[in-house]
Amino acid sequence: MLKFLPSLRASAPLARPFRRPASLRLLAPYRRCSDHRSHEMAAVSSLELNPPPEFFQSRIDLFDKYKAEYDEMVKAKPRQEITITLKDGKQKSGTSWETTPMQVALEISKSLTERLVIAKVDGVLWDLNRPLEMSVNLELLDFEHPEGKQVFWHSSAHVLGEAAEKHYGCHLCFGPPTEDGFFYDMATYDKKVLPTDYSNLETLSKAVIKEKQKFVRLELPKEVLLEMFKYNKYKQHFIETKVPDGTTSTVYRCGPMIDLCIGPHVPHTGRIKSFMVTKHSASYWLGDAANDSLQRVYGISFPDNKQMEEYKEFLKEASRRDHRKIGKDQELWFFDEISPGSCFFLPNGV
Repeated sequence: MLKFLPSLRASAPLARPFRRPASLRLLAPYRRCSDHRSHEMAAVSSLELNPPPEFFQSRIDLFDKYKAEYDEMVKAKPRQEITITLKDGKQKSGTSWETTPMQVALEISKSLTERLVIAKVDGVLWDLNRPLEMSVNLELLDFEHPEGKQVFWHSSAHVLGEAAEKHYGCHLCFGPPTEDGFFYDMATYDKKVLPTDYSNLETLSKAVIKEKQKFVRLELPKEVLLEMFKYNKYKQHFIETKVPDGTTSTVYRCGPMIDLCIGPHVPHTGRIKSFMVTKHSASYWLGDAANDSLQRVYGISFPDNKQMEEYKEFLKEASRRDHRKIGKDQELWFFDEISPGSCFFLPNGV
């Protein structure tokens, strides 16, 4: 039988390696991308409470109802030609209840709109996509402006708040900007924030950022605010003590997160390009040790990755220059549990 094998080989067609059809080969990168997105979505979903907190939907239902009424009210407003005076004295024409600071910026330069954070209308901070109501003086601020930086970090606190609500089901208390970032106080009840949670909160925050959720402003009467935040005794306190009877205040929505807030905010969460949770600590409601113990989570964010890298390098350098570390390394002093607040000097430090 073996002597016939050569002839069989010669007459048989050569085997060719299998190649997928060209159409399938072209689709492969898209399929891989789709698989990656699916994996990302699954990872994010695994970090969220399922089902989500009940107050999510009740807040949204009230918001949608009154937002529809507000939109109808704006449609009914009479339109008038207005004059918008820029900081350099140049003037632009617009229409009341239609023209926004962002539209004015777009007339100047598209690149300008991409780096703007907030507007200032007659000296008052104003959302970039909020229509102007009359002739005004307009100033456009970016992240490098101190007030622009504060608005940017305030919006970042809302992103952190959304992530925390999704992850812990917590009740948010107070989330302001600071001189070097932002924090949010929250009541997590039987759950405690741990350093191992930082990456989870960052993953959820970055998903919120990726969605480019719009910040939507809405003014509501006090009684509606009390109904919207009836699940949260901390927000109830602010409403009862800060909003006089018969008046209104504002809420801002981004995604499912709706917060009692005077604002203003960046146009959408996508303006935040780099985000990091930095630390956490315990805090007390209203700063009083007799009140509820809360969890405070700190963060930092920037409109580009380069500034985040510079910030991280700054932290490393600050750590290297930390006098507590230097003193220990040079055997100048030491600390001991016998008296935690006392510094014990060594011969080199005397």
